[in-house]
Amino acid sequence: MSGHTLCDLAADILTTANADQKAAKSLAAAEMWFAARETGTPMPLGRAAPPLRPSRPQHPELLPPSKVPRRRPGTEKGRIALIHAIAHIELNAVDLHWDIIPRYADTKMPLGFYDDWVKSAAEEAKHFNLLCGRLKAMGSHYGALAAHAGMWRAAEDTAEDFLGRLAIVPMVLEARGLDVTPGMIKMFQSTAQPETVAVLEVIYAEEVGHVAYGSKWFHFLCGRHDLDPKEEFHRLVRQYFPGGLKPPFNDEKRAEAGLPLDFYWPMVGPQD
Repeated sequence: MSGHTLCDLAADILTTANADQKAAKSLAAAEMWFAARETGTPMPLGRAAPPLRPSRPQHPELLPPSKVPRRRPGTEKGRIALIHAIAHIELNAVDLHWDIIPRYADTKMPLGFYDDWVKSAAEEAKHFNLLCGRLKAMGSHYGALAAHAGMWRAAEDTAEDFLGRLAIVPMVLEARGLDVTPGMIKMFQSTAQPETVAVLEVIYAEEVGHVAYGSKWFHFLCGRHDLDPKEEFHRLVRQYFPGGLKPPFNDEKRAEAGLPLDFYWPMVGPQD
């Protein structure tokens, strides 16, 4: 695996197109980072230019959100499509968590910041691999279906806004996963698919930590710049999500991840 600094490793992962290789490199890079941390001589952060968009495999075909066929989880094909969609989210999350490291490397951060995002990136790779295993067991594979093309938009929008990235990706987008995953778990329980339920429960438990990392470092940077975290979060949501946030919210898990009620409920937009 190329690269002798953490940013080199991140850039290598971001420019790897093959999905399986991207996940494997993510896990290997995390192992290298934490092995160096245990020796007491951390890997250098370094500098590397991340691509505006990460490299992607030829398949799946990426479509505008309105063009992606609706998933009907009442059928076997619909359940495969749902798992495929979650796998696509997890692969994007691998890139999102590696992108944050070189993207904002000019901002001095404690080593704990890099520990958190490397750990998150490795967990997202693990989630992707687990979901690919479920697809294979169901007679499919990642890339067999069309996928959402707009998932990297938040990364592009916040490419020059560190606080915005922390607020929007973990504290809005990943927090949404905490809201919807319990319903998916219940649905797969009702269709007697314990293997899929077990995978979703792993993802659900670990995503709480990813949201918590976002909240922790968002508050850290707000403190550094003498900003009120709640007011700044509201400003950023208004900037990047002018339509507002959509309930229902998983208040319990959001609180566990460090998101108070008064952060997101005031940001609810008009409901259909």
